[in-house]
Amino acid sequence: MKRYAFLLKWLIPSAFLLLSLFFYTGIHGHSFLGLVCLFLAGVVSCYFLFDSLKKRFSKTCKVLTVTLTVILCIGFLLFAITEGIIIHASFGQPEADCPYIVVLGAKVNGTSPSLSLADRIRAAEAYLNAHPDTIAILSGGQGADEGISEAQCMFNELTARGIDPSRLWLEEKSTSTQENLRFTMALIEEKTGSRPDSIGLISSEYHLFRAGIFAKDCGVTAIGIPAQTGWFSIKLNYFMREVAGIWHYILLGY
Repeated sequence: MKRYAFLLKWLIPSAFLLLSLFFYTGIHGHSFLGLVCLFLAGVVSCYFLFDSLKKRFSKTCKVLTVTLTVILCIGFLLFAITEGIIIHASFGQPEADCPYIVVLGAKVNGTSPSLSLADRIRAAEAYLNAHPDTIAILSGGQGADEGISEAQCMFNELTARGIDPSRLWLEEKSTSTQENLRFTMALIEEKTGSRPDSIGLISSEYHLFRAGIFAKDCGVTAIGIPAQTGWFSIKLNYFMREVAGIWHYILLGY
């Protein structure tokens, strides 16, 4: 019976490992969930390993168990605080009246928008229809595996939906969010002779906080206009991934 109980216990980390492989390789837009499941598999395995060795290495296993638990508690607290800030920012100010908005690009599949980019295009269309005097800067370059630039893809979709092309300015050089905002501000200055103090920022709701930080680095206040993510599981994946993105910025500066 003890042998069977031992084997059954190890089914738990094995299940997390299988979920990790499924999310990371088997379903698009869920790779970070795969990494989370891999992390959980590792944590559970460590606790089980310490428990199985405690008879032979009692003091060492006790110290390791306590240390791991403290680290996990601190990590969870930091995660919860950071996630709370991201969620708060995700509501944005969709009713704000902005003379300029920047629509941040996302992946283009051939010449068609990805799910995230389609969400942002819909949000841009709704905002431009509600604010007829607003100019939109469509920002995003062309990746090696993209048929057209992200900006051109957004332009094609928005003009097909009836948005006046004269209201859409294209920024097609950027390859990151930092460049999106830096090049957008340069484009506005080139066309108007000055830079605005604030700008509307359309991006996926989970991305608004980090994008706002990058806007501040460019000397402009970002007014968040959220593009709602359609699939809950994708939303969950990216909200968790944003925590890693925020701490990457805090620790490494980009």
